[in-house]
Amino acid sequence: MSDVPENLKKTAKVYSEKLAKLGKELGEIQFSYKIEKKPSKEYWQKRIDNFKKYNEIGMKYYNQAYSLMKLVNKEESQIFLLSTSKFRQLALTLIEIMEKIKENPSIVDSKDKQQSQWSREIRDQVTEHGNKCLRIEMDINTSFREFYDKNLKKILE
Repeated sequence: MSDVPENLKKTAKVYSEKLAKLGKELGEIQFSYKIEKKPSKEYWQKRIDNFKKYNEIGMKYYNQAYSLMKLVNKEESQIFLLSTSKFRQLALTLIEIMEKIKENPSIVDSKDKQQSQWSREIRDQVTEHGNKCLRIEMDINTSFREFYDKNLKKILE
């Protein structure tokens, strides 16, 4: 693609390398949204800490992807940015829910027949928000992959 300015190619390559590094870091964390029904504060604190770390690296990754997209197509990059903002909001809500569970870990014990409606709602919310986070991450990744194939692949070759 000889009609692409050389400075755009260089900048895209630098951004792409940063993105690859963040992607590798993110892959090493391997956070799973699957919830184990472990009623201990330690489990939930570790889970919160792991998700916060995963989310922090994930947001850096998505911001880098946004920067790369913006070089080529500002309009599509703005749509991508909106999706990442939605993921950030969902992630913050998920952390809040996990904090509630950490304070009262017996919430996740579905065998307890005496559980309150509040406990059941919190348990359902953590599953629902985890699923929402996973779906939006999948959508964001698909969107970037399609954008990369369509707009960036030739520039970076």
